[in-house]
Amino acid sequence: MSHFIEKPKKVLAAGNKPKIIKEFVGSVNTGNREISIARMDSPDGWTEPGQTPDFDEFTIVLGGELNVRTKDGEVQVNAGQAFHAQKGEWVQYSTPFKDGAAYISVCIPAWSRDLVNRDE
Repeated sequence: MSHFIEKPKKVLAAGNKPKIIKEFVGSVNTGNREISIARMDSPDGWTEPGQTPDFDEFTIVLGGELNVRTKDGEVQVNAGQAFHAQKGEWVQYSTPFKDGAAYISVCIPAWSRDLVNRDE
């Protein structure tokens, strides 16, 4: 059944600085455990612990620049570009550059604290 999603719910973010996560679709806002879709707004200098998630994550950068580290290296993802972090592979996100970044995250299955597997 189709339905209107009036507004997202804020999700507490991990990291050294406050990052705003607004989940539109997913386990927190709609109870959907198959997919999550959220907007992220990260300040400059933000970094989060590395993680080895049990979901695929597709990130689309809307503005600014997102730094992505994997075991294979680092990549800067700019506005208009995307990154796919595969399920079971270690990844770490940060926004070390001026103005941070705004981006959309799509996780399959949906993001949840018990699937993210953050580093200690």
